[in-house]
Amino acid sequence: MVFTVGVRAQPPPASRWADAGLVSGEAVELDVRVARLGSRVLALLVDLVVQIGLALVLGAALSMLVLALPPDVLDAALAGGLQVVLVVLVFVGYPVVMERFAGGRTVGKLAVGLRVVRADGGPVGVGQSVTRALVGVAVEWPGLVLPLLSWAATVTVMLTDARGRRLGDLVAGTLVVHTRGAGVWRPLPPAVPPLLAWSATLDLTRVDDGLALAVRQYVDRLPQLAAPEAVRLGRELWAEVAAVTSPPPPWRAPEWAYLSAVLAERRRRAAYRSGRARAVTDALWPELAPAPAAPVRAPLRRAAPEPAGPAPVRR
Repeated sequence: MVFTVGVRAQPPPASRWADAGLVSGEAVELDVRVARLGSRVLALLVDLVVQIGLALVLGAALSMLVLALPPDVLDAALAGGLQVVLVVLVFVGYPVVMERFAGGRTVGKLAVGLRVVRADGGPVGVGQSVTRALVGVAVEWPGLVLPLLSWAATVTVMLTDARGRRLGDLVAGTLVVHTRGAGVWRPLPPAVPPLLAWSATLDLTRVDDGLALAVRQYVDRLPQLAAPEAVRLGRELWAEVAAVTSPPPPWRAPEWAYLSAVLAERRRRAAYRSGRARAVTDALWPELAPAPAAPVRAPLRRAAPEPAGPAPVRR
């Protein structure tokens, strides 16, 4: 059997729902969905309820502060300044603080399952959160500049953008994605029994994590691929795996069977190494070993009282 080594085959998309276009360091597309208009509006409604409550609390605190001031200090300029402070704290401070300490999520995004990330998938920064919030207050929600026109422009941008971004996302270089995957996880198929003896003799030292992940995604998504695409990807991935493993397979079988056998053997060896490392750790540092579970003892049965004999006869 002759194998040709070429450029690594691109693995199939992580899911037919994955449309965020985020790629990991191993050049594998991540199973991440972008948040569209419906889910983002739902998260906004939840955040509005929280912001209304926050505005009531802060408004009451500012009112108490105003009442504590001397009468000659309060004027229209001070009242207007306090209103600006209230708006900034509610519409800018709330999302910035939440995204900073909740990993790019506000209360609404936590409820819906959304997260703000950078355009490349990294964690959002404070400057980007501030930019998103300022643009949102100015031209999106509540939209201090031409509210009706800015709302229509925001909806149009979100509907036409390929990744559902709003104006604040485009300016700040951010993206809102779902944190809950839509795909169904499938366990790795077991190795074909005739290939078990062959896979046990394989040299897998040159099978790196990137190649193993690409093969894992191919085997996992195989039922979702059309026949020509599945055959082509399987042959390209198997050619690359065969180039870094030995010995060659003993008989002709489908590419997915070879790939499944390689992955199963790699997983078995990793579990074996992990078990040996755990055993060495327990031997060297027994105090780190988990405490054994206490045996469950059967309840003791009380012995039945002996039957009383006949009462002695008194003479």
